Amino acid sequence: MADETNRPTLPATSWAVLGLLSFGEELSGYDLKKWSDRSLRFFYWSPSFSQIYSELKRLEKAGYASSRLVAQETGTRDKRVYRITGDGMAAVREWARETPVDPPVLKHGPMLRLWLGHLLEPEQMRELLDRQRAFAEEMRLRAVADAQSAQDEPARAYPTLTLKWAERYYASERDLAAAMLDDVAALEDAAAPEDERERP
Repeated sequence: MADETNRPTLPATSWAVLGLLSFGEELSGYDLKKWSDRSLRFFYWSPSFSQIYSELKRLEKAGYASSRLVAQETGTRDKRVYRITGDGMAAVREWARETPVDPPVLKHGPMLRLWLGHLLEPEQMRELLDRQRAFAEEMRLRAVADAQSAQDEPARAYPTLTLKWAERYYASERDLAAAMLDDVAALEDAAAPEDERERP
């Protein structure tokens, strides 16, 4: 099935994989997985190997990627590497320029648990928010490290900027979780009997 431009209808994940190939390198499925874990996972998608390979097959079928086997020097089995085709480059360029951007959809597990806070014990809620704060800080630090390792590669200037966005996003998530801990403490304090609130 194709749209008005006769471009095959592909899911956004296919365009993400084709986008990885658009930097012009010949990459194996392993390379693509490694790079997606250092970039895409911070803001869009953390694919499994099976997802990467199924997207590559879809892209080859559409004529947007080609592959070849490369002999390994170590004597292990040959490696299949993928490259974007001219049609693939034109298609992903058109997709990036013309396709309407979907607004982000927030599916935030900790917020859902907070919404159900009346079903949790206070210490469970504090533990949940502490874990979210620690997770966000860990992701922020990883984004910083990955951005630093890629900053000397001019071809990846925009992916590096995206990692800066991820760094700022996770910093705000960390700070929001910390602020929410204060809000939960204030809520608990307001709900406590008056004689308990007056205790030092």
